[in-house]
Amino acid sequence: MVMTGGTSGFGAVAAERLTLPPGARLILGGRRPASVGESVPLDLTELDSVRAFAASVRQRLDGTLLDALVLNAGVILADATGRTADGFETTFAVNHLAHYLLLRLMLPVLAEGAIVVLTTSGAHDPATRAGLAPPRHADAELLAHPDLDPGRDRRPRKAGEHAYTASKLCTVLTARSLSGHRDGRARPLTVIAYDPGQVFGTGLAKHLPLPMRTGWSLLGAPVLGRPLGRFNPHLNGRAAAGNALADLALGLAAPPDLRTYAALRRARLTWPDPSRSARSDELAKALWNDSARLVGLPE
Repeated sequence: MVMTGGTSGFGAVAAERLTLPPGARLILGGRRPASVGESVPLDLTELDSVRAFAASVRQRLDGTLLDALVLNAGVILADATGRTADGFETTFAVNHLAHYLLLRLMLPVLAEGAIVVLTTSGAHDPATRAGLAPPRHADAELLAHPDLDPGRDRRPRKAGEHAYTASKLCTVLTARSLSGHRDGRARPLTVIAYDPGQVFGTGLAKHLPLPMRTGWSLLGAPVLGRPLGRFNPHLNGRAAAGNALADLALGLAAPPDLRTYAALRRARLTWPDPSRSARSDELAKALWNDSARLVGLPE
């Protein structure tokens, strides 16, 4: 198995679970070594780092095929002014483009029946009323270069929120594309976009202003999180979110037919419809092809 976002938060819970089955081998990509599995350097803000990581993984596999690919890492920033080494807006580059490239590079080494899990967010759907600016579109060119977006919000915080929610819409659309991709049909693959709900107390908010980071940390404490969870079905603890992610990656929780979106609600996996935009084959195809062009791959 190969995983990103397995060194902190609920991803670390999942990573530990993934190493427990007899004979399990987990390769983790990240900026710092993990406490479990095999660590390989990966910086999702640099596409060259993604390419180097994929090459290193394939060398380590030495002909062995992957049973699971878990793309869990993600960020949310205070604004949309940051740019990566490749010149792309940082949130979109990390949450979508880097993982899209890694997915494309790993496709040839996925085993028949392999499981691909991409972590998304219920905030991609305006109907969840997550309190963040909802995505206006999934246009890869405009998300990569928001200065070109005529409808962008001039308020820094709202622009940062939109970069996050739109990137998570892209995650669901990528899962939709892959499930209908010729590689996915031929092997076949199980593809799931996983919404862990609101999981406070993780490293996701580390780049936000101090008051928001403090609130995020406090709400992650059991003394507050558990009572609030009774009123908010989207609120889940790190253990529940991590174990659900591991269950999906290990095939212990299988999607119903034609479902690619899993949402954790009150610590229970459900299989609702994603947003209306996320169900668009036209948007999914356009995003897949535009993303390929941005990362320098064939459509």
